[in-house]
Amino acid sequence: MPASAQAHGRRTAQGDSSGENSREVTFDFTGRRVIITGAAGGIGRELAKLFRQAGADLALADLSVDALDAAVSALPQGSGTVLTVPYNGADPESAQHLVDVVTERFGGIDVLVPAAGIYPRRAVAEMSDEEWRQVMSINLDGVFTLVRRALPSLGDRAAIVLFASVAGHRGSRLHAHYAASKAGIIALTRSLALELGPEVRVNAVSPGTIMTPMVGDLVKDRGEAMLRDTPLRRNGEPMEVARAVAFLASDAASFITGETLHVNGGLFMAG
Repeated sequence: MPASAQAHGRRTAQGDSSGENSREVTFDFTGRRVIITGAAGGIGRELAKLFRQAGADLALADLSVDALDAAVSALPQGSGTVLTVPYNGADPESAQHLVDVVTERFGGIDVLVPAAGIYPRRAVAEMSDEEWRQVMSINLDGVFTLVRRALPSLGDRAAIVLFASVAGHRGSRLHAHYAASKAGIIALTRSLALELGPEVRVNAVSPGTIMTPMVGDLVKDRGEAMLRDTPLRRNGEPMEVARAVAFLASDAASFITGETLHVNGGLFMAG
């Protein structure tokens, strides 16, 4: 049986930014088998780095093989195995392939983090049916298809951590499809927690403005106003989201399920 994941231990996961958020945080996922989709993205890379440092056996999945290879080449040293799998979040067959490859290689799954998602900008009045459908197919349908296919392979005390967003709670101007998909993730999290307990815990993180390429236009257009509305008066770093995911996946959160953890500097509360 794989070792349990602890919220403190021998290995270190440390952020790159300065100040309060650069303080050392330690996790141990030795022997735990972890799938991360969207692993080549800004937050996905930090998730991969953290779980790598914490000793996990990693399956990293993303649409671009070249981007995956670049992400893997930047990983720190670790004791676990790293496996890369091409993955299309909108394709159920791709989800099945990912689960099959990981199950064959690792023997099962202990932590599932479907972090793949898209954030296109479009006013509702200009949005096509296809644009709406594309966002839903990746951000919501794709999460369902992956979780559903992973269920038979989940190990003892498995944890699933989904990605919501502050937009799923508040709505989002010019991103209605994205906001709707993330609101669906919040409800899906609770429903899965009800159905999969006690064997599997299911939680979500709900990031605010995290400094990745995905939010470049948002920061340009509304960055100053959002900072004024954020009690911590700064934007978040990807590692801060990764730490929240690792906490929810670890035994430190062993009595937490069905929750959505806000990682937005107080933006949701203040708004």
